[in-house]
Amino acid sequence: MGSFLLEDSMSFSERVYHVVQQIPKGCVVTYGQVAALIGAPRSARFVGYALHSNPYPGIVSCHRVVFKDGALAPGFAFGGPEEQFRRLSEEGVEFTTHDDGIRRVILERYQWRMS
Repeated sequence: MGSFLLEDSMSFSERVYHVVQQIPKGCVVTYGQVAALIGAPRSARFVGYALHSNPYPGIVSCHRVVFKDGALAPGFAFGGPEEQFRRLSEEGVEFTTHDDGIRRVILERYQWRMS
């Protein structure tokens, strides 16, 4: 994965927001990817906590962050998983639905891979 210019003075949450606001429209990343990109690879759960209290919902597009299997976040802070699904669908992201009934982003196609 690539790297971002993260200042030492940035808090954990600020580093999360800095990375997430750079995810291109029509792409997703996992909570674990964000954690790795900010230099805290075992902190995926804390990335979720930071995004749940996102103070910049129009700037930091937290709907583009999903679970490692492509599933949507049941606790999506800005309208629940149906809103997250709607926003991603509007960006052209496609989903599969497995036997368990859970929608999952097709990560092979839509996961952002920094080059």
